[in-house]
Amino acid sequence: MTDVRDVNLNRLAVFVAVVEAGSLTAAAERLGIAKTMVSAHMQRLEREIGASLIARTTRQLSVTDAGRAFYDASCRILQITEEALSAVSDEASPVRGTLRVSAPVDYGAQIVAPALVDLRGAYPELDVELICADHYVDLIGEGIDLAVRLGNLPDSNYRTVKLGSYVRWLVASPAFVARHGMPRSLKALASLPHIAMTVLRHASTLELTRELTHDAGRRAAGRVAYDKAVRRVRCVNALSVNTATSARAAVLAGGGFAALTDFSTRADVASGDLVRLLPEWSGVPSNVQAVFPPTSYPSGKVRAVIEALKARIAKSAA
Repeated sequence: MTDVRDVNLNRLAVFVAVVEAGSLTAAAERLGIAKTMVSAHMQRLEREIGASLIARTTRQLSVTDAGRAFYDASCRILQITEEALSAVSDEASPVRGTLRVSAPVDYGAQIVAPALVDLRGAYPELDVELICADHYVDLIGEGIDLAVRLGNLPDSNYRTVKLGSYVRWLVASPAFVARHGMPRSLKALASLPHIAMTVLRHASTLELTRELTHDAGRRAAGRVAYDKAVRRVRCVNALSVNTATSARAAVLAGGGFAALTDFSTRADVASGDLVRLLPEWSGVPSNVQAVFPPTSYPSGKVRAVIEALKARIAKSAA
């Protein structure tokens, strides 16, 4: 049996990078070292543990059965090691290293990117990468430290921290309202051309609730109360798009109305580029959450980005 003292911890990190990146070349780029060094680490690791972990051909790389089991164990070992280092490190020590964050396209552009700029200013030794996509990313498979996700998430093994909340407003362009008229009821709304987002579970159906708080001060402070009753409105889709950014662009162009997030349309409504339809109605309030791998002690860089996001959200709301 291989003695644990014979295994180099650095080589476990290289092996994990090879599996997740899918090739020695991609792993070398991720780690910032030469491909020959990655290959040498892999050869030495296989000698140290006495097993073949990956099968290499001229065209592709595949993980052996032993390699798959060793990958899972290596991930746990590296995770526990990082937790141990975080637990004993001084809270005032510099946050450094690589931080990879994912977020939806519109929220990433408006909230997350400025927050990461603030974070980078506070921790200049941190190398930050933001990946914006409107589909769910695999945190472990894609090496994501933290994902910002919108909506009430299903149960999972990931840890979550609530960052804030949002609602969807019914909005249209002034030209659209001039052409179709201002709806006075949900029934009238249902007959108007709708811009649908295919990434939503029910792209053609709106789930709406009535706002109970009409005080402007409470609304500005984010202390809006809503009726618990939910009304569902089946819409007539004029156009279907797969990103919130495209939906906003289509609404601004007068192609239809849509239920868009308050954070993405607040400036448009304030400037008069968009108007709210049936402003007493909004989408059901949902959470903005930070999601990260299930560690018992989040790393310093994860804690730092969570605090930066909370600060940026508070600033944006104010």
